[in-house]
This record gives sequence, C-alpha cells and structure tokens, in this order.
Amino acid sequence: MTEFDGLPVLRKPVAIAAFEGWNDAADASTAVVDHLEQVWDARVVAEIDPEEFYDFQVSRPTVTMGEGATRRIEWPTTRFLMASPPGAERDVVLIRGIEPSMRWRTFCAEVMEMCHSLEIERIVLLGALLADVPFTRPLPISGSASDPEAAERYQLTPTRYDGPTGIVGVLQETCARAEVDAVSFWVHVPHYANNPPCPKATLALLHRVEEVLDLPVPVADLARESADWERRVRAAAEQDAELAEYIQELEERVGDDSIQPLSGDEIASEFEKYLRRRGGPPGPTAGSV
Repeated sequence: MTEFDGLPVLRKPVAIAAFEGWNDAADASTAVVDHLEQVWDARVVAEIDPEEFYDFQVSRPTVTMGEGATRRIEWPTTRFLMASPPGAERDVVLIRGIEPSMRWRTFCAEVMEMCHSLEIERIVLLGALLADVPFTRPLPISGSASDPEAAERYQLTPTRYDGPTGIVGVLQETCARAEVDAVSFWVHVPHYANNPPCPKATLALLHRVEEVLDLPVPVADLARESADWERRVRAAAEQDAELAEYIQELEERVGDDSIQPLSGDEIASEFEKYLRRRGGPPGPTAGSV
C-alpha cells in the first residue's frame, strides 16, 4: 500500500467503489467514480501496490510523456481518492480500481485495511451487468445491503443470480464478515446496446449515490449524453426490424418479476444472432467486461 504524504483526517466519510472488468458492463460503474473525481476535484491519497494482484500481460502498464522528454510508467492498480463535496457535512472516498488477476482475498483485506485507516462509515459498491431490459424505460437497479433497513430505504431488489461473481461480490462479503456497513447497486445495461459508454446507466447509478450521500451530485453533461445515447439506440432499432420487435417485447414485460439478468449462455446466444445478422461483433460479452 502506498500513501501520499500521510492519510487525511476525514469527516464521517463514505466510500464509493467501482472496478473495471467483469463487474463493469459498458464501463457504467467506473464512469460514476470518474465523474465524481472530476466534479469534486478529488485527489489521490493512497493506492494499492499492484505487484501482487495483477497480471501485467493482461492489464498492461502504460507509458505517458511528462514534461520535456520524460517518460512515465502508469501501473494498473486501485486508488483511493478523497473529495469534499461543496456544502456537504461529510467527505467522500472514491475507490477506483481494476478487478485483480489473483489473490482476491488478500486484495480485499488491503482494501478493508485502508477503509479502516480512513475511518470509513459505509462502503457503496457499484456494478453494472448485462440484462434483457428495454432501453426506453428507466434502467433497473438491483443490489443488496448489510442493513435490512437500508435495503428497504433504497428499495433494493435482491438478485436471484447464482453463478460466477466478481470482485464487487467478494468485497461485499468481506465487508459483511468485517461488520462494515455496505450497500451495493447494480445497474442493468441492455445487452443489445452494451458498447461503452452507457451514460443512461451511469446516470441511474449516480442518482443512487445521491440518495446514499443525501446531497445533490452535479450531473454535468450526462443528461444530454443519456438522451443522445437513447436516440442512437432508437435509430439502430428503426433500421433493424428484429431488434425493434425484441425491444417492444421487453417493453411489454416491464414489471414482470420473472425477468432476470441474462446468463452467460443466454448472452452468447443473443450475440450469435447479431453476429449472423450484422456480420460483425456487437461489442464485449459478459466474459470480457
């Protein structure tokens, strides 16, 4: 763990965490943390040493040019950033990372150690998954909370998903074992429109962050970008009769409790249909996000 000039003393801090990779369909959840970092001018206070947790042939470091001819290596890792939202009575810690390649339990222990050092009162975990939902309606949010009252307050619909999980799921279980208050929000991204970015999904998660923090979060251009995204998807559907029919079916099923996130096999089946029809890959699959 690397710290930058010591750790700050924070005011009743809440952490907002998101990770690139399997947990981040259409980059929707990490886009929330990136957005908050910009609008709140957050600064890095610590980062996890990536040496133990990442396969650098999978998550490669990047080279950037500094002042003059100086070249700098940027290593893939998980960073902790501190923000003081204007008018808020509490500080916010943004945890922006990449799903580790190995040693997940040790990784989660390091995250929890830093959260303890910063005296974080609650951890909000963000994720995005692919699902069969209509893009024309508000994108559903599922999730869970360690506190039943919080689950009821935020009207969380627990998922009945059984299967492989990502670092967000493992970290939430780690929080439960450590008796740390944690809540997770997962936005459902339309699988047929999953190319990043998905500003509508990011905006849906931001509204949930507002609820937890009980303060307004500047959305900047996200509302306009969300409307533009809807127009692009609608235009694509208008040129594809099969896709338009499928979306109409989804619209008629809104409110059906039987609707579940797609399994990997179901997503693969849907993508194969689009591959045959359009002659090219529609975007990343569940196994690559």
